[in-house]
Amino acid sequence: MQFNPYGGTAAQLAAALVNAGPRAEASTINGILTAYDYRPAYNVDPAQTRELTRWAQRLRAVFYEPDPNQRVQLINELLTAVAAAPYISQHDGRAPHFHYAEHDAPLVHRIKAYTAAGLAHALCDDPTRIGHCHRPHCPTVFIDTSRNARRRFCTPRCANRTHVAHHRERQQTQPPTN
Repeated sequence: MQFNPYGGTAAQLAAALVNAGPRAEASTINGILTAYDYRPAYNVDPAQTRELTRWAQRLRAVFYEPDPNQRVQLINELLTAVAAAPYISQHDGRAPHFHYAEHDAPLVHRIKAYTAAGLAHALCDDPTRIGHCHRPHCPTVFIDTSRNARRRFCTPRCANRTHVAHHRERQQTQPPTN
């Protein structure tokens, strides 16, 4: 499925920040920003990293909320927290595109606005594509970009582990056949 830049890359950046975890270091956050080609950016410092990991915890709630109405409410709260008028920008040789924070706003604010808008666009495009791994105790979240929008696990490895565990449970509860 093709997403617009906010529903695609920005939403995936939101998932990556969540997956970095609450103890992520600045080098991890900087690596994520580079991997998702977030520009213009400069290296975040430890204080900015702490602020972004707190923000990521707010983002995490969106991925785990099963009720569609509550999910909308959570995203609206994120958008309110970064309230800024959208505008069209052209920078770094890129085609015209939307921004939800001024280009000279602090980096953390711009990232917050970008990720909140990304989740909002993803939700409006297809709310079933915001998900989390269904393997027990796996904290990974994702934006489902699969063709059929039926992703339930973060990786094939988690899916296999879950299916093997269910198979073993069934084997233990079935009476022996002699």
